[in-house]
Amino acid sequence: MKTVNLGDVSLQVHDEGSGPPVLFVHGFPLDHHMWRHQLADLVTDFRVIAPDLRGFGASDVIHGTVTMDQFADDLDVVLTQLGVEQPIVLCGLSMGGYIAWEFVRRHRARLKALILCDTRAVADPPDAIENRKRVAATVLEHGAEPIAAAMPANLLSPITLEQQPELLDELRQTIAGTAPQGISAASLGMAARPDSTQLLSSLDLPALLVVGEDDRISTVAEMRGIADAMPQAQFVVVPAAGHMAPLENPGLVNTAIREFLGGSASGS
Repeated sequence: MKTVNLGDVSLQVHDEGSGPPVLFVHGFPLDHHMWRHQLADLVTDFRVIAPDLRGFGASDVIHGTVTMDQFADDLDVVLTQLGVEQPIVLCGLSMGGYIAWEFVRRHRARLKALILCDTRAVADPPDAIENRKRVAATVLEHGAEPIAAAMPANLLSPITLEQQPELLDELRQTIAGTAPQGISAASLGMAARPDSTQLLSSLDLPALLVVGEDDRISTVAEMRGIADAMPQAQFVVVPAAGHMAPLENPGLVNTAIREFLGGSASGS
């Protein structure tokens, strides 16, 4: 792990390998370890970069609200600090996808292609906004444990829960170990994010959209709609997976990513 100083905070960043750079952006409220299968597979042919976002993992904890704009700008600084000059492929899951939309808006020149896993383009409706605010208040008052107990089961496929129960324990431990201030700040930031559906038809980038067939948060139908609205999108449904498809069925996800990186994303 490398330490990247952003001025107000320092981030811990996994940076390994050589070749075309692929930037992995984790979901909420996790850290870069959720990408471990992708990092291990792709490092033989690519430079894989995976930060712990501010407030998460081993990175510095922040207070208040962290917007998706802020996360996107953080990634831009990380790339600068790491000396990455060539266009990147950005791969984001869930909140990482929300950050990807903002990265497109704010740092389009850095992008070669997008990989969007188990994410959404719509803004939160009022009830979801209120729920995110409740999550923010709950963790500040009671710590991360209530979220760690309640959230992970909704992230995984029933098949995963039956066949890989250790993943449920892992997610619970990761969330329980996350700073409440970081969870709160990102939850409030997600509640405030803009709608990105109008952006989709203008995206002049190759894109791969990946969704677990049992994802109850960003459903197959919803993600297929996002892919259909994007001019250069490929769409892959991952069996035996829920909202954490890259962690639940990494073999199939890795194959899809490699095929994409070797085809559309390479310009061929």
